[in-house]
Amino acid sequence: MSASPDLLTLRGINHRFGERAPSLADRILGRIRPPKPQSVTHAVNNVDLSIRTGEVVGLVGESGCGKSTLGRIAAGLIRPSAGRVEIDGVSVSDMDAEQARRTRLRVQMIFQDPYASLNPRRRIMDTVGEAVRIHRIVPPQDLDAYVCSQLERAGLDPSLRGRYPHQFSGGQRQRIGIARALAVNPDMLVCDEAVAALDVSIQAQVLNVFMDLREQLNLTYLFISHDLGVVEHLSDRVVVMYLGRVVETATVHELFQHPTHPYTQALLAEVPRIDVRGKRFAAIKGEIPSPMNPPSGCHFHPRCPFATDRCRSEAPALRQVAADHWSACHLTEAG
Repeated sequence: MSASPDLLTLRGINHRFGERAPSLADRILGRIRPPKPQSVTHAVNNVDLSIRTGEVVGLVGESGCGKSTLGRIAAGLIRPSAGRVEIDGVSVSDMDAEQARRTRLRVQMIFQDPYASLNPRRRIMDTVGEAVRIHRIVPPQDLDAYVCSQLERAGLDPSLRGRYPHQFSGGQRQRIGIARALAVNPDMLVCDEAVAALDVSIQAQVLNVFMDLREQLNLTYLFISHDLGVVEHLSDRVVVMYLGRVVETATVHELFQHPTHPYTQALLAEVPRIDVRGKRFAAIKGEIPSPMNPPSGCHFHPRCPFATDRCRSEAPALRQVAADHWSACHLTEAG
């Protein structure tokens, strides 16, 4: 059976925060005194990623590694500093205005904080129905019934649609966010730590909603999380990021059973498991370097127990180490 085609492709994605072209005043002052260096944050560095239709890809890494920025680029919320975003093989930058509008609806985002992602001044019926109304997805006379159906599909009582966000619990608010995203009939959801702010029991309920919707609607997911247990349970494939770069990617079984990058090994070694008793858990040694001044060579070398002189000077390329398994580590190279 042939693999599904790629729905989303990111090619050579780079993103810098704080980078700007010099203004006229900067150029004039530059003739008088040396210009001040810009404080530039290297959020994403030359990332390639393809996600097939119907696939669930888990994106993991420590805070500050660039995974949320990459998710926002995938959802079209921010433009990359360099690189191409393609939907069904067509670059978004090459689309006309109408194509770009339709494409933006195809990839929607579920945000981390259900308390900050909803407008406290808007009733739920308006929150879920606004994009539907603007993009004329249903006739105006059918809008209320359509909103009710979206809330019901997300596991909410439609009779509550006249309430405001503060009248709902955290889990209910996240379901409202799901209903809002699904209301425009997307093909893909980018879930940015979508259950991290919820209690464990509520997390399980929301995760079940995501999986049920995948079966019902053939949705594609980019699931961003720091919880490797959740990623192992949900994903078909896992992508590991460190300081803006992809350091390893593989199918979920392959990555959890045979991790090759020292960073991935360190992350998996600290995943709590019921069958492991009497183990002392410890964080990865050292602090994650600043993305404003990333290390030379392999970004992980200051914290890696196996680092060599080559690691300190040369950035490893992402190379295939097994079927459906890629790793960016000099130690995996033959010889």
